[in-house]
Amino acid sequence: MVAVSIVLVLCSGLAHAVWNMFAKQSTDKPVFLWAIYAPSTIVLLPVLINELSGNQFSPREWLFMGVSLLMQSIYAFLLAQTYKAGDLSQVYPIMRGMPTLLTPAAGVLLLGESLPMWGWIGIGCMLIGFVVMVGRRQEAGEGAASVRPILLALGVGLCITTYTLVDKVNLGYMSPLALLEVTNIGFLLGLTSSVLKPGRLKAVVRRHRNILWLGAILSPGSYLLFLFAARTADVSTVAPLREVGIVFGTLLGLLVLKESQGARRLVASAAVVTGIMMIAITGH
Repeated sequence: MVAVSIVLVLCSGLAHAVWNMFAKQSTDKPVFLWAIYAPSTIVLLPVLINELSGNQFSPREWLFMGVSLLMQSIYAFLLAQTYKAGDLSQVYPIMRGMPTLLTPAAGVLLLGESLPMWGWIGIGCMLIGFVVMVGRRQEAGEGAASVRPILLALGVGLCITTYTLVDKVNLGYMSPLALLEVTNIGFLLGLTSSVLKPGRLKAVVRRHRNILWLGAILSPGSYLLFLFAARTADVSTVAPLREVGIVFGTLLGLLVLKESQGARRLVASAAVVTGIMMIAITGH
């Protein structure tokens, strides 16, 4: 069963990288992202309505649901802007690696927790990977343009970290499917202003009809695969494996999207994944 869980979580990482590649390929990224999240949001809406009507939540619980929704809205907006500004092989490792870096760092700095030597080495590997990923600007006039995607990716990573921590609290009084619907609604709200502009949604559906349905399946499906894996194996074991998707995302960017600086970005991705594994082993 452990072997099955490992296969499922690796497929989860690949599925996540693939739908992010589709988003990067799309001509109108905010509208494309909105379109692939809309079907699962419609399907799960009755689940959320039933749960909200059948339970009484405290003001604190409503507040945490609202924070989750807000962070998802900001995350969706920044994700679209990030893919407009940077290559998939450049920004994807930063977005996915930041939460793993920030969580133990916050524990040490804010909560007084300790981190063993291998954990610090893991953080060091991730920082090295991020520095290598940023690289040096190629020309004097490229400073702002080259830094912008990095800053946006860092913002996405910060959003992921925040809503992950908030949703851990939300899962104490909400079912996973109802919470997924809350996050889906937040994601859509962050992009709805783009969809309301005449003709944009129709143009995206017409141009990307062949991959829209795949994205609509893979975006929720990648997380469902992870949930199935977590049912038969320790989360502390399978969660870090999902971040091998960083390598998948880098390879898809380099091989499918034909992005440049392949060797440097592969090395940087490998360093980030190595750091994630070290931190995970330390935590386990």
